[in-house]
Amino acid sequence: MIKKYDIALLRGDGIGPEIVDSAVRVLEAVGEKYNLAFTFTPYLIGGSAIDAVGEPLPKETVEGCLNADSVLLGAVGGPKWDSLPGHLRPEKALLGIRSAMELFTNLRPAKLYPALKGECPLRADIVENGFDIMIVRELTGGIYFGERGYREGKYGQEAFDTESYSEMEIERIARVAFETARKRRKKLTSIDKANVLETSRLWRKIVHEIAKEYPDVEVNDMLVDNAAMQLVRNPSQFDVIVTSNMFGDILSDEASQITGSIGMLPSASLGNTSRGLYEPIHGSAPDIAGQNKANPIATILSASMMLLYAFNEKEASDAIVSAVDKALNEGLRTADLARGDTVALTTSQMTDEIIKRL
Repeated sequence: MIKKYDIALLRGDGIGPEIVDSAVRVLEAVGEKYNLAFTFTPYLIGGSAIDAVGEPLPKETVEGCLNADSVLLGAVGGPKWDSLPGHLRPEKALLGIRSAMELFTNLRPAKLYPALKGECPLRADIVENGFDIMIVRELTGGIYFGERGYREGKYGQEAFDTESYSEMEIERIARVAFETARKRRKKLTSIDKANVLETSRLWRKIVHEIAKEYPDVEVNDMLVDNAAMQLVRNPSQFDVIVTSNMFGDILSDEASQITGSIGMLPSASLGNTSRGLYEPIHGSAPDIAGQNKANPIATILSASMMLLYAFNEKEASDAIVSAVDKALNEGLRTADLARGDTVALTTSQMTDEIIKRL
């Protein structure tokens, strides 16, 4: 029996269309093997939406995503739209679609593949045993969604952005983190700035309360500045990290760099339904857009996460991960990873090679 899934495609800007199309090809290939049929419906988002209809997140896009079984996103933004006011910037669409889909959790794995140890900027002795971190980032609260504006201050006009978190927002992200840790190595690090911020003190209080329900999970607190240092000093100490919206945004980008290439890392944004939004963590890379140079692996692995979290198709999801592992272990590289005499594969060539290994 063939299982059918409707996927909303948000190709976006820059390299977005290329990498999303690569993921679509992989999904179609794995679907043939595991009796899965996908219907892909494209919608506008970001700069491409601004150019077409004058706004970064059209109503049609929101409705399409809400009616789909899941959503696959490429990337948005670019210097072409940098001069626009804040409410019209392409990035505004990301906050808008996350809010509309009520996606309060972002899962960002940061894994050092054995084949890419040489690409890690850290010392060899630090990454000898590799690392496999899952960052659980709160996605719809905090300073990115707080009250903001301008006012007259002591030294003239000043701008302000407000950080706020409710007990409910902290509790629900903490539960996701504890459940995630329970399925992994049962170790959770909660990152905050409780020595300074009231929101972090509430964050720490709620995390400690939820921890009582998970006696099998080892939990510890870490200040965000120390966490930033520990990620480069000893990344293997981490299993699951849970933190706020802004701290998670910063730390997950730092974690991406110690994996060897930001082009390797997928993400899943989840809410209370199985739908979710899946995207690579990198940007739109307008400097190489349309040149068939981009690394498609992060988007392909995002599609793998979709199969797992949205559709519970673990076997198909694992097949994609295994195919990526095989390609890397056999020395296949795109331009961001190619070194020395290694021939850099194009976006489409790397996609072909991954499909061959499914």
